Amino acid sequence: MNKHLGFVGLGKMGAPMAGRLLDAGYALTVFDTREAALAPFVARGAKAAGSPAVLASEVETVLVSLPTPGVVKEVALGREGIGAGSKVKAFIDLSTTGPRAAQEIAKGLADKGITAVDAPVSGGVAGAQKGTLAVMVSCPAALFQTLEPVLEVLGKVFYLGEKPGLGQTMKLCNNLLSATALAITSEAMVMGVKAGLDPRVMLDVINAGSGRNSASQDKFPKAILPRTFDFGFTNELMYKDVKLFLQEAEAMGIPMWVASAVGQLWFLAYSQMGPEKDFTTIVQCVEKWAGVEVKAPDAT
Repeated sequence: MNKHLGFVGLGKMGAPMAGRLLDAGYALTVFDTREAALAPFVARGAKAAGSPAVLASEVETVLVSLPTPGVVKEVALGREGIGAGSKVKAFIDLSTTGPRAAQEIAKGLADKGITAVDAPVSGGVAGAQKGTLAVMVSCPAALFQTLEPVLEVLGKVFYLGEKPGLGQTMKLCNNLLSATALAITSEAMVMGVKAGLDPRVMLDVINAGSGRNSASQDKFPKAILPRTFDFGFTNELMYKDVKLFLQEAEAMGIPMWVASAVGQLWFLAYSQMGPEKDFTTIVQCVEKWAGVEVKAPDAT
């Protein structure tokens, strides 16, 4: 396929993914609303476009990594969006929008002769930097075969089928489990510390036993015990993902008792700790009730 790609959205996830594509030898035309985000890519030889529509008039394949369904819809279907471009044929959405938004975008772009590729990713900033993301793809099978080499630059690629939105459904299921792990591990760790357990020993035991999960293995040791709260994902984005999951489940008529409780705790973190705070600050909601902190002895 053509080695010239477009990339829209050079944030915490988009920037390292776009950087890996440059490293792999792809030429990029890029767009972001922030000049500061564009500068490092221009310095590396990428071309900056004045709008998504301009970008989509220069390349056949566009990748986007954007924060919310509303922003993705505007970039895809807005007056200056990808759909207004004259050359683009494939729109690869690496964002988390939910399946219904993905289906709406796919229909809107199909009317303009553009095929939407649903390709949300999981693995965080570290995975984006290392190229170890899980990439969950739904699109026509023939197009997937063409695009797979591009997506493999970003991580391990999973093809889920042709139906628009299947990638988004998979991503929401994955993120619900991640959100639940962090929420429930926060409650367990706070209870143990309140009872007098050393949090480091607690994590050693949990990670050697049946309770181990992504929060106990990564988030607590790296961002909560040292009290840095800098894992790289915000309360706003995690609450958005859990809320999207619950909305989809409700639309399908599936009761979600545990997920609903998880959503309530994430709304608390979103509203009390702040939407832009790192999502590991959810533990502080529970700490405040208990009057303890889950921290290493030498943490500030």
